Amino acid sequence: MELSAMGWMMPMMCTCNHGQGLSSVLLIFRLLEELERGEKGIGDGTVSYGMDDADDVYMQSWTGTIIGPSNTVHEGRIYQLKLICGDEYPEKPPSVKFQSRINMSCVDQETGVVEPSLFPMLADWHREYTMEDILTQLKKEMTSPQNRKLTQPPEGNDEGRADPKGLVLRCCIM
Repeated sequence: MELSAMGWMMPMMCTCNHGQGLSSVLLIFRLLEELERGEKGIGDGTVSYGMDDADDVYMQSWTGTIIGPSNTVHEGRIYQLKLICGDEYPEKPPSVKFQSRINMSCVDQETGVVEPSLFPMLADWHREYTMEDILTQLKKEMTSPQNRKLTQPPEGNDEGRADPKGLVLRCCIM
């Protein structure tokens, strides 16, 4: 990264010989656009996202929040998600994982991973899709007939889920 005349941190061109310099710069600008949108807030404020780690110069690690839709078992619940944009984003979708426990037809109950084969947006990914689109679609999926009435784990039952640094969070009162 280098400082531009206007004080913005600008990605430097990759000097490697595999021709990915321009695509790396385009990726960073795409992610900067998404960051700006996420910081402004989305729609009614029940979906939000942003950088997980301000020191992540490659902008790969993101966090998302979905407030459960009304008239469903998810109403009033706050769900935290982790999104990882790999080197091939936006050509390939980010990996998406619920940090909060949730029972949904497209989410692995043990790991919290949104299974691409069970979530149409990830299964049929288009480069125009964004992290905002993913979160909004997951919220919509919560209202679908197969998910709106599924019994949910007790709130705060995140035992055994890894935090963003890969550590397992547990609390024990003695």
